[in-house]
Amino acid sequence: MLTKDSSILIVGGGIFGLSTAYHRAKAGYTKITMLEKGDAIPSPLSAGNDLNKIVRAEYEDPFYAELALSAIEELGSNPLFAPHYSQVGYLLGNSAAAPEKSKRSLAKSMASIERHPAFATQITAINSRDDVHAVASALDGPMDEWTGYFNRLAGYARAADALRSVYAAVKEMGVDVKLGRTAIIGQQITAKSWLITHIQLTPEEAAQLEGIPVTYSRDLGFFFEPDRKTGLLKISPSGAGFTNHQENGFSVPSERNDFIPPGEEEAVRKILREHLPRFADRPLVNSKICWCADTADSEYIIDFVPGRLPWKDLAVATGDSGHAFKMFPVAGVMDLLEKGKQDVERWKWKEGSNAATAEVSWREGTTRDLSELVLS
Repeated sequence: MLTKDSSILIVGGGIFGLSTAYHRAKAGYTKITMLEKGDAIPSPLSAGNDLNKIVRAEYEDPFYAELALSAIEELGSNPLFAPHYSQVGYLLGNSAAAPEKSKRSLAKSMASIERHPAFATQITAINSRDDVHAVASALDGPMDEWTGYFNRLAGYARAADALRSVYAAVKEMGVDVKLGRTAIIGQQITAKSWLITHIQLTPEEAAQLEGIPVTYSRDLGFFFEPDRKTGLLKISPSGAGFTNHQENGFSVPSERNDFIPPGEEEAVRKILREHLPRFADRPLVNSKICWCADTADSEYIIDFVPGRLPWKDLAVATGDSGHAFKMFPVAGVMDLLEKGKQDVERWKWKEGSNAATAEVSWREGTTRDLSELVLS
């Protein structure tokens, strides 16, 4: 039976780890230790160590839509998170050349929210270039036959800043953080990466784009308003991601991550030509591949490890699968520890799954391994 003086060990100081440490400490638990592989938090290998992350509640699955809505409410009201959240809206659509898979995914996302009372006055359909201009006049690209919708109840979080804020809070609350420690949970998780890159804008250029919604052409990629401190505009192309498999069969983050995989620069240029052509030839800066812990079905793993291991009551919370950061404010309040078991089927231990070959409805393209690429 878990009591407030039970010892809790948290492995990993990323989204799930920090959120769990924060909520357990806030609930009165006094013996919490967190191990983190990196030498700092946020760790250089944490997917959350990023300029910004999309915050939205559009999911094909209403279960996650409800969870994301609770997180958005917390992002806007909790003083720990609110300074790092900007509700600029979310402009989601498909370009004229989008494949049917991308169109189906967008339609499912729209269906998950259009009848929800929280979005009754928040959604505007986009069916023409004039519709785009009405909600984001600074986007001056052709966007011919670009269709989708604009959601006002969404935006982005300044991710690394939010992680630093919560890290400072948990240390002040007495959590014992030990850096340079790690663990592995097996092939249920596949390390996958995607390119994130930036263009540098002048103060005048950044001012022209201030307040634009997060814009996501489902088949091309997404970008944010310029960072208000640095003038950097972040861009990430769509795709199925990159793996880095080793001889033992595991995909793990690569030692070198500060590069642009072949073909990805042209994908970034295409996003800019479609939406912001005046910046299409701007040099790309601060480029890196960002690693996520992927599961076969894009469901998180929040469960106790089966009893064959030598540890008693060892639980894991992982499998962000590219959609966990928005849950940062609420991820640590799952009551797994108090219940002593996981009764949410989708979050149970996933022994035998193969995340490397999963077909995920909202991702385009084919996963490539870094061993297949010729890197400069």
